[in-house]
Formats: sequence, structure tokens, C-alpha cells
Amino acid sequence: MKTKKLRKKRLRNIEYTESSGNVFADLEIPNPEEALAKAEIAMKIHDVIKKKKLTQAKAAKILKITQPKISLLLRGYLTDFSLERILRFLNDLGQDVYISIVPSSHSGHRSTMVEDSPSNARIAALSK
Repeated sequence: MKTKKLRKKRLRNIEYTESSGNVFADLEIPNPEEALAKAEIAMKIHDVIKKKKLTQAKAAKILKITQPKISLLLRGYLTDFSLERILRFLNDLGQDVYISIVPSSHSGHRSTMVEDSPSNARIAALSK
């Protein structure tokens, strides 16, 4: 992370740290790439629930979990949920999930990307 100085009107220097693009890595959370992917997928789950106008109770019934667990999921408390499980939640909510495996285009750098079809806009990536 780079440290830069930003000039304010009163000529006072304020130091800040530029983000790496992954807040979980910036906060030194273990497995930051997985944490980011889970967060982005949880946001998609939230969007689907909102679009379908489901209550937390109805969503919980569809996902076969309790309403308090739905509340945790929608508020971003994801430690109780594996990446596989939250992907399955999308299926349970009537969404297709595609996993595509292709040879790496970068030597020494591998990644797993979560994309939002049909535009294929990248949502999140897991890297090694």
C-alpha cells in the first residue's frame, strides 16, 4: 500500500493510504480474496432477495436456514457461510451460477474470478 499526501485548502497535509482494491487485504484479514468474493456474492443474494420482494422469513425458508442467519448474511457477517454454500443460495433463489476453467494468461499468477453474466463484468477474484 502506498502512502500519499492530499493537499487541503488550508495547506494542511493529510496522510492517507491508498487501497489495494481489496479492503479485506488492506485490513490484513486472512484469505482476503475469498472474503471479497463471499462479500460480492452476498451482495448479489441481497439484490435477488430485494428484487423478488422477499421478507427475511420467506428467504430463510427458501434457503433452508433460520431468519437470524439470513439477517447475518444480508449484513455481511459471512464467517458461518462457506463460498460453496453462498453460491448454492443463489441457485436456491433461482439464479444460475457458472464456473469456467481456462488456462492462465499470466505466468506465476493464478486467479479465480466471479463474474456477473451476461456482461461478464468481474465481481471479485481469488488470487494466488
